Amino acid sequence: MILGVGLDVVEVAGFEAQLADPASRFSEGTFTAGERQAAASRASGSPGRHLAARFAAKEAFIKAWSSANAGRAPALAAADLREIEVVQDPFGRPSIALHGRVAEAVALLGPVQIHASLSHDGGLAVAVVVLERQQEILDQESWT
Repeated sequence: MILGVGLDVVEVAGFEAQLADPASRFSEGTFTAGERQAAASRASGSPGRHLAARFAAKEAFIKAWSSANAGRAPALAAADLREIEVVQDPFGRPSIALHGRVAEAVALLGPVQIHASLSHDGGLAVAVVVLERQQEILDQESWT
């Protein structure tokens, strides 16, 4: 069962300008060291572009989580975006790992699977996140 869906779009040039501002601590306050290192090591040579997609994924996750809690008070007053980490498997496929208070709060929904898709084209980065009740996934696997 789908619990929530989130979508976010980020304009890359403006995002890169924010990252480049020497007075800003936005990057350190938003991304884990692993996310920053992964973006810096991409062959494109454009870490800001990859961080923009990861930021979109974090925002899309918040939207999906919010819609999964429709009709209830938010589980947290504010989320530390570093507790929502975009990670990749060995083949480069993105997923979201939750940590700390965000992980604890999401666990209140029961077992969920988080689906994430990130993309960038031209000057935009976009992400879609779907929260799905995990029990249905297990039931579906039993017939395949």
